[in-house]
Amino acid sequence: KKVDRGSYWPDEILKTNVLGTQNVIDAALEAGVRRVVLTSSDKGAMAQNVYGASKLMAEQLAIGANSYSAPVGTTVSCTRWGNVLGSRGSVVHVWRRAIREGKPLLLTDRRMTRFWLTLDEAAGFLIRCLSRMQGGEVFIPRLPSMRVAELAEALAPGHSIEVVGLRPGGEKLHETLLTDEEPSRTLAWADGLGYTVVPSHRSWSVLPFEGDPVPADFAYRSDLNDRWLTVPEMREMLKGVAEE
Repeated sequence: KKVDRGSYWPDEILKTNVLGTQNVIDAALEAGVRRVVLTSSDKGAMAQNVYGASKLMAEQLAIGANSYSAPVGTTVSCTRWGNVLGSRGSVVHVWRRAIREGKPLLLTDRRMTRFWLTLDEAAGFLIRCLSRMQGGEVFIPRLPSMRVAELAEALAPGHSIEVVGLRPGGEKLHETLLTDEEPSRTLAWADGLGYTVVPSHRSWSVLPFEGDPVPADFAYRSDLNDRWLTVPEMREMLKGVAEE
């Protein structure tokens, strides 16, 4: 899950995210599971590090699996989202530990922006995807952005911050949830809660997908977002993040 660690152990990233995904797909087929949803990451879009490349490959395995899984009754799709507050190893837990130990909060770059959602929001979105999937889609929630430096302010106002630079291995300054090519096959949900990236190839079904096409020049990047969290809003979100 870590960009910097992945640069030192790319073989472990391969085993977990690529071979592990194929193992799950194969096991689902053998067990007769009806629906499988892969949890991907913004790093899989416009991948520029080992971790992102593994997530891109995992997405392609999930999408391509429908060519042979759909005839036996298993459909496979993907979700792709940003930072889940309170997930294992998240910056919130790392910073809370630093606060308890009286250490500065390590920040890679004050310009850095990220997409944010809670664990409950992630679970709810995943359930909605299960109900609407036809196989091969990449589902992306509509998320607010925030600068990571403002997250620090929300978590510990006035606490010392140490800027350490981007992590080795290819850490992104801003998150991207759509590639430059994907808007041409992306549909916006009618309720405004998400987007569906339609697979570029689809031998397994001809059923229409729900949603309206996004503009051809649509960009979904954390620094170009039209929704931004305020510090008070983030503080409310953090109330639901349990301690480690």
